[in-house]
Amino acid sequence: MQVGKPILYSYFRSSCSWRVRIALALKNMDYEMITINLTKDGGQQFSEEFRALNPMKQVPALKIDGITIGQSLAIIEYLEETRPTPRLLPQDPKKRAHVRMISHLLASGIQPLQNLSVLKQVGQENQLTWAQQAISSGFNALEQILQSTAGKYCVGDEVSMADLCLAPQVANADRFKVDLTPYPTISRINKSLLALEAFQVSHPCRQPDTPPELRA
Repeated sequence: MQVGKPILYSYFRSSCSWRVRIALALKNMDYEMITINLTKDGGQQFSEEFRALNPMKQVPALKIDGITIGQSLAIIEYLEETRPTPRLLPQDPKKRAHVRMISHLLASGIQPLQNLSVLKQVGQENQLTWAQQAISSGFNALEQILQSTAGKYCVGDEVSMADLCLAPQVANADRFKVDLTPYPTISRINKSLLALEAFQVSHPCRQPDTPPELRA
């Protein structure tokens, strides 16, 4: 089925790309990376070549098994269906629903509101406040939800797709100087996740395109 190594189109700071890098690391997959700088030359994602690959002009995109997939959660679900070990979606339907609910809360309900393209629209002077409000509003809901779903991680004691969405969003919260004190469960889970090798090797501070001043 696979023709050559998968190719991931990624940007070091893209939280959506980080989700996929974590999944690839957890599933111990060998792949090539092509970096797309979202800020250089007006944004390399707008190039004709990349637009042909992903008409949404966003990273990540993954070339795999003869197809190209955009949208991080679609990529992760495809990896889960074709390479199911280790499992990122629980077998139990209720837990699986919780994982998807939390994943979409983060990936649809928070991240797009503080994404680069939206921040450009709200104006330089409003960006920090806008991003803080978007993240805090989502985290208020998530902290409440986690009271009934969390174990060591977002849903029980196994790493799931929800955790792949959580850690990058907490990193965004840090970048936008969001006070995490009101979110002890989110903070605890994030700390546990960042101790795992797959989250460390995929971290924005350890990517081929990470600027020297941001490297760990």
